[in-house]
Amino acid sequence: MAYFFLWVFLFFICDKALPGDTWTMNNLLMTGPKAYLTYASSVQVGAQSGMRECKHQFAWDRWNCPDNALQLSTHKGFRSATRETSFVHAISAAGVMYTLTRNCSLGDLDDCGCDSSRNGKLGGRGWLWGGCSDNVDFGERISKQYVDALETGQDSRAAVNLHNNEAGRLAVKATMKRICRCHGMSESCTMQTCWMQLSDFREIGNYLKVKHDQAQKLELDKRRMRAGNSADNRVAMADAFGSIARTELIYLEDSPDYCAKNLSLGLPGTEGRECVQHGESLTQWERRSCRRLCHECGLRVEERRTEIVSSCNCKFHWCCTVKCENCSRVIVKHVCARRHGGHGHQRRKPRGPK
Repeated sequence: MAYFFLWVFLFFICDKALPGDTWTMNNLLMTGPKAYLTYASSVQVGAQSGMRECKHQFAWDRWNCPDNALQLSTHKGFRSATRETSFVHAISAAGVMYTLTRNCSLGDLDDCGCDSSRNGKLGGRGWLWGGCSDNVDFGERISKQYVDALETGQDSRAAVNLHNNEAGRLAVKATMKRICRCHGMSESCTMQTCWMQLSDFREIGNYLKVKHDQAQKLELDKRRMRAGNSADNRVAMADAFGSIARTELIYLEDSPDYCAKNLSLGLPGTEGRECVQHGESLTQWERRSCRRLCHECGLRVEERRTEIVSSCNCKFHWCCTVKCENCSRVIVKHVCARRHGGHGHQRRKPRGPK
């Protein structure tokens, strides 16, 4: 399931039915500014990078970005539009844009290279634009053509997903860094040449995780939406989106209870999840993982010890054998388990859907 997003993407791109028109692969390859297959590997790598970053950011949350994060839910027959899926859309779009931009600057893509549009112009006091700025406009344009093509609907869910896609792409731009090189006698730095460079993708993930925590619920005028008039629908959505910045993540539905296992929604629950109690350089979020995943979900923390035997203290003997000793070490893990006595345990009130 690790490549689910990619397979969904390829399915929609390669066999996409539109009202009154069916796209085949041949139609697709003749569409757009360049044959899409030229960028397919970059899109694949970018989507995978986005999902890996999602798993890292949510490793110690109740929802931990499972492999089916973008699967269609059986709930009302629609893909969910929760706070968590807003992050999935944003980080996926960001990953695709990031990889396309990086590969463009590296010269891995034909007819694409550094952004030199500002080179030679004064950027500020004591510095000029120059060097090889990462071509984020190219990455943004191609990413939009790929990722936004998945949203063919005209409803509020499609609008929310497109908004979050854009927020992910804007995050790539917001986290870029200006890199400068000094010029002058004996590196006196009387003048600098500067260019814009992509930040590490982890910084983009951190940026979007903050946006996830601050995500806003979109409040729609349900009476106007239920009326079924497309003009009213558009006006209602325009009113709802009007007060929300393009950089912010938004969602439609409250998150389900991620503590409990729910097969119909594809939620595994937190029973059996590992948490951390001790260790060096743990963040406060990691140190509280057992409370968040276990105690607040009505579970206890169970210590599990596993003995690992491996070869050690190996010595070479002439000629020609290697003799080793067997060494054992104990690995201690802490996992969430049911309390003794069965199902009717008392849960602490969780603080949000984490």
